[in-house]
Amino acid sequence: MELRQLRYFVHVVERGSMSRAALELDMVQSALSQQITRLEGELATRLLHRTPRGVAPTEAGVAFYREAQLTLRHAEQAVRAAQQARLSGSVSVGLAPTTSAVLGLPLMRAMRERYPDVRLHMVEGMSGHLTAMLNARELDLAVLFDTRLHPGGQTGGGRTGGGRHWEILPLLEEDLFLIRGHGAPALPATVTAQDLADEPLILPTGPHGLRSTLDTAFARARVAPRVVLEVDSLAMVMAAVDAGLGSTLQPWAAMGRYPDAAQRFRAARLEGEPARRVNLLCSLSDDELSPAALAARVVLADCVRALVEAGQWVGTTLIPAPN
Repeated sequence: MELRQLRYFVHVVERGSMSRAALELDMVQSALSQQITRLEGELATRLLHRTPRGVAPTEAGVAFYREAQLTLRHAEQAVRAAQQARLSGSVSVGLAPTTSAVLGLPLMRAMRERYPDVRLHMVEGMSGHLTAMLNARELDLAVLFDTRLHPGGQTGGGRTGGGRHWEILPLLEEDLFLIRGHGAPALPATVTAQDLADEPLILPTGPHGLRSTLDTAFARARVAPRVVLEVDSLAMVMAAVDAGLGSTLQPWAAMGRYPDAAQRFRAARLEGEPARRVNLLCSLSDDELSPAALAARVVLADCVRALVEAGQWVGTTLIPAPN
């Protein structure tokens, strides 16, 4: 027995006519009649009988009609309760410019689809700034890069230098690329840190995760990088590279906002360890997060996985989830 059969039966009884009920239900009369016959078969009793004016419930039909009405009211109440209890609230998420270029829009769409009553507050900023905001409880979660936040490759909870407890989930590793403007000399497919000793580089400043990763790579290669500009804005970095003021080292996503990136830039993958950037999903501890923030953390991780598996996040490798 299905709820729709109950609705059909109640409608027929209230209208007193199979043809009128079928018209209002936007059904063919024979289909409605078939549903009523099926319902009577399941109950092994006749619910309606024909009269000169239409149809009327039998004694069993009257009893069933009362209970069907009650069942339908309960079903409607259940729907309203579920809608009223739908997850709501707000959640603040911090993404670096390179990350937001790939992940920002898919995350907003996924949250709108799954949790339409949750208000999403998106913040774009450099990794160091997002770290400070997370420590100050101005963000619920953020994707950060500083590998010092993830010592030894351990997963699960961690603490920042300030003693604040975070939950840290490794998401993915990104290849880094040497990126030049299109007017610069052509590049091979790959380069090493040693190849960049004389490269005029435009990089972010020290506190940020990418610069920390690059400094470590250059130190291990025993190369002093030639930094000609320090710029803490991805848009300005890429504009400077596009204008021929120097080159930069960034993940492929740095070119994500340029539809004509293939014509505008030249790129070569940086080889060697640790010439990759680890993306970490960092959040406040579970007991500090609201249900909306806990849900958003799951959605964000799902979006990252879907983008990488679909080949839409170039130069990345997923980090397996902890057991």
